[in-house]
Amino acid sequence: MNATENKILRIEEAKELIEDWQRAGQKVVFTNGCFDIVHLGHIDYLEKAHALGGRLVLGLNTDASVSRLKGPLRPVVNEYARARLMAALSFVDAVILFDEPTPSQLIEALKPDILVKGDDYTVETIAGADFVLNNGGEVKTIALVKGYSTSALIEKIKEGY
Repeated sequence: MNATENKILRIEEAKELIEDWQRAGQKVVFTNGCFDIVHLGHIDYLEKAHALGGRLVLGLNTDASVSRLKGPLRPVVNEYARARLMAALSFVDAVILFDEPTPSQLIEALKPDILVKGDDYTVETIAGADFVLNNGGEVKTIALVKGYSTSALIEKIKEGY
């Protein structure tokens, strides 16, 4: 197993690791997404999310979950490859795949200190926000880089630029 695969964890492994980090006084930031075709918007967002705490944990939608959310032609990149790509980023400390419609169950299991999404969400619309806030955590939004989205990139490719 290589270094990037070591950062792809099952929920049980992630819970133990997060508890260790929190006992050591590190803030754990959680975010989630499909991260189908990685672009500048993703990198900027994840760097900013990591800067909010000591550790960044990423919930990654499974292939089946992405298809349910985005349609039958998605994802373009399979879950193993997406997980490895995310794990290869120095500012991502752990990647956990999830198949549910929202990451709420994962958030409740992991108990992060800070929950983050892009500013295309409001705190009221972020899955798991109530749980994190009720447990003394914070929920934040991060300004997204304008002009970058996977869906727009796919359309551009289809149109031949």
